[in-house]
Amino acid sequence: MNKMLKVISHFFPSTTLVKLFFDSALLFAAVLLAMFMTDSAHGVADWRVVVPSGLFFALVMMLVNTAMGLYRPVAGDSFLHLLAKILFSFFVSLPLAFAVFPVLPWTEFTTEAVEISSVLVVGAVLVVRGWSSRRSAPLFLARRMLVVGTGTDAAVLERELSQLDGQGLTVVGFLPANGEDSCKVDPGKVLRDSGSLQQIARKLRAGEVVVAVREQRGGALPLRELLDCKLAGIKVYDLSTFFERFRGQVRIDSLKASWLIYGDGFRQDWGRTLVKRCFDLIAASVLLVLALPVMLVTAILILLEDGAPVLYRQERVGLGGKTFKVIKFRSMRSDAEKDGRPRWATSGDDRVTRIGRFIRRTRIDELPQLVNVLVGEMSLVGPRPERPYFVDQLTRSISFYAVRHCVKPGVTGWAQVRYQYGATVDDAIQKLQYDLYYVKNHTLVLDTLVLFETIRVVLTGEGAH
Repeated sequence: MNKMLKVISHFFPSTTLVKLFFDSALLFAAVLLAMFMTDSAHGVADWRVVVPSGLFFALVMMLVNTAMGLYRPVAGDSFLHLLAKILFSFFVSLPLAFAVFPVLPWTEFTTEAVEISSVLVVGAVLVVRGWSSRRSAPLFLARRMLVVGTGTDAAVLERELSQLDGQGLTVVGFLPANGEDSCKVDPGKVLRDSGSLQQIARKLRAGEVVVAVREQRGGALPLRELLDCKLAGIKVYDLSTFFERFRGQVRIDSLKASWLIYGDGFRQDWGRTLVKRCFDLIAASVLLVLALPVMLVTAILILLEDGAPVLYRQERVGLGGKTFKVIKFRSMRSDAEKDGRPRWATSGDDRVTRIGRFIRRTRIDELPQLVNVLVGEMSLVGPRPERPYFVDQLTRSISFYAVRHCVKPGVTGWAQVRYQYGATVDDAIQKLQYDLYYVKNHTLVLDTLVLFETIRVVLTGEGAH
C-alpha cells in the first residue's frame, strides 16, 4: 500500500522510495556485471572495494535525479515536457558520473569501457523511469482511501486528488457525515453501506480514512468509530494532515489555529537556526564567487540597453515583520512605477526590458540577493519576501499570512519550485500554503531539495515570467 514516509520532517511518497530503491539496485547490478565482464581481461577485482563503492555510485546517481524531479509525477505532463525532464536529468548525471569515477577506488581494475557502460545504464534507467512516471502506480502500491464527508471539504479533496494522478491514490468512496445537507462530490462515489466505519473500510479494502468534514461538532463525526479504525491499524487523517503529507502544503481553507498550536513542526530552536545560518554562509559565499562572471556580464548588458542604475534596492518584509532592502539586478525600465503606485509584475509585463526578460527567466536577477544572505537579512531558502504594500493587503485578506514571517525570507523557496509564477490574491493564497509547509517542516534536507529543484526550474524555464 502506498504510504508517505517522513524523513527528517519531510514527507516522501513510499512509491517514490520504492522506485528509487529499484532503480538504484538495477544500476548497482549493472555496475557489478560490467566489473565481472572486465575481470577476464584485466585481473580480478577486489569485491570488498567494488561492492560498497558501486552501491555509493548508484545511490548518488539516483538521489541526484530524485532531487531533479524525475521521480515526481505530474498529471498531464506533455511529451515535450517529459522529454525535457529526461534530457535535463541525463545532462546533469553525465558530468556528475565522470566526476565521481576518479573518486572511487576502481582505478586498478576498471577500464574506460566500464565507465561508459555505467553511464549508458544510467541513461537507460532515466529514460525508463521518466516514461513510467506518466503511468499510474502499480496495483500493489496503490493506496485506497475512504473519505468521510460529501460537502465542500470533500469536494476540494476530490478536485485535488485529480491532480495527483500517477501516484496510486484511489478513493473507494465518500461516506456522508451526520448533519450534511448537500452532496458536492460525484454522486456515483457516495456510499450507502450499512455497518460501522471500520467494517466499511475493511469491506472496501481501504487502508486509510480521511475526514473531510468542516463542521465537526454536534455529533457530526463518529469519533468512536474513527478511534476503532485507528486501533485496528487503519490510518486516520484530517484534511490538513492529508494535504501536508500528499501535496506538500498546509491548506488555508481547512486550517485551524489549534492545528498550528498543538501540531508537530514550527520549531525555531537555536540549533536549527545555527545550522541553517552556517549553511547559508558557506553556500552563499561559494555561489557568489562562481556567479561573479555572470553578474559582471549582466551588469554590462543592462548598462548598454537601458543605462544606469544596474542594481535596484527595494523595501521588503523579512523576519518578524521587519523591513529591509532587497538587492536585485534591474530588469524593468527605470520609470516602471513613475506614478508611485506599487504593482505586481505580471506575465508579459511591458515594463520589463529585453535583458530583463532574459535574466528574469533564468533567475539571474536574483543573484545580488546573495549579499542579503551574507549580511543575515535573508536565507538561501525560505518564503520569498514581499513588499510592505502587498503584505498589508494580503494580511487583511488571507488568514495566517503573517506566519510566513517567522523565518527568514529566501532567495528561492518551496513555493517557487512547486507553484508557477502568479500575481493575484488567489496565487498568493496558493503560494502561502506551500510557504506554511516550509515554515512547519524546514530542515537542511528540505533546503537541499529546494536548491536542487531550483536548478531544475532555472534550466528548464518552469514558472518563468
